[in-house]
Amino acid sequence: MGKYQLIATAAMGLEALVAKEVRSLGYECEVENGRISFEGDEYAIARSNLWLRTADRVKIKVGEFKAYTFDELFEKTKALPWEKYLPEDAEFPVSGKSVKSKLFSVSDCQAIVKKAIVERMKKQYKRNSRFEENGALFRIEVALLKDVATITLDTSGQGLHKRGYRTDQGEAPLKETLAAALVQLTNWKPEFPFVDPFCGSGTIPIEAAMIGQNIAPGFNRDFVSETWGWIPGQVWDDVRNEAESLANYDQELDITGTDIDHRMVKMAQENAFEAGFGGIIQFKQMRVQDFTTAKQYGVIVGNPPYGERLGEKKAVEQMYQEMGQAFAKLDTWSIYMLTSNENFEQLYGKPATKKRKLFNGFIRTDYYQYWGKRPPRIGAEENKE
Repeated sequence: MGKYQLIATAAMGLEALVAKEVRSLGYECEVENGRISFEGDEYAIARSNLWLRTADRVKIKVGEFKAYTFDELFEKTKALPWEKYLPEDAEFPVSGKSVKSKLFSVSDCQAIVKKAIVERMKKQYKRNSRFEENGALFRIEVALLKDVATITLDTSGQGLHKRGYRTDQGEAPLKETLAAALVQLTNWKPEFPFVDPFCGSGTIPIEAAMIGQNIAPGFNRDFVSETWGWIPGQVWDDVRNEAESLANYDQELDITGTDIDHRMVKMAQENAFEAGFGGIIQFKQMRVQDFTTAKQYGVIVGNPPYGERLGEKKAVEQMYQEMGQAFAKLDTWSIYMLTSNENFEQLYGKPATKKRKLFNGFIRTDYYQYWGKRPPRIGAEENKE
């Protein structure tokens, strides 16, 4: 087994959550803006792709160095052990980005990195002719930040938010990785009720069900690194078998998703069915203002409309007020709402217990958290004074 420097990339504000997930897989890690670095073997590549709920991608760091000139970029890229990763027939497109660096032309940086890799491979594979690039795909990225070039190899393929269960989606779907983060940032335990009153295409309830039954988010999809000859197929088989054995399909769940739009409810039902939760998650058409329940100690997680479009703001703000009135009776429930509306607390009628800054795509939002009463400890006797 080899040793690789791995990077799990994360959306702004989710780094600590991704780091927690990496540690729970048994890997020590370092946290920086937008990335979590850790070391691991081929099993670590497979397991992190299969299990990380809130990361965007898993990459291998092939090299990192200072580069002030194109010559430096060329020579230092050529010095990296590309033959360790790329077979002779590899397809290896190079993408790039540059921030606050002397080498600001991204297209030039891409071309130079590509040329350097080709030169290295010609020497290693003793070839003079061009490479056909008709084999497995290896996506390479050169990222320059303050004159430091980081060259990575993407092991995921499609972003990790692509779980494989979405048959359809609404206009502004919540990314599955962010939906999983919203659930993980609550105090919900699978034995208690869970409600999403703005369920849209069902992403939050489906992610909650996957968390509740400990199902690996990448279980039903493929990863580009499965096609790489130097990661044995046995590794992927072992990791999938491990995930299957850790899933708790017997865990009963009380998860409900509601939406004002009956078309979204139908879409959510289809997506839940695709994810394997057809009879497990309940979906129904309902206005949030009409929500009532006799259940105790549940959790409500919502990504309501933000009222950012012209003409929507007034209706959305009225809905926030009515929602606050409807939820005021739920004193044992914990309520979590994600919105970019800065007046949310005033409209809702109550200051949040805690607020967390998150980004929904490029929209800066706050995650407003209202903690309900703690449930009594099951089986614990009440303390007597």
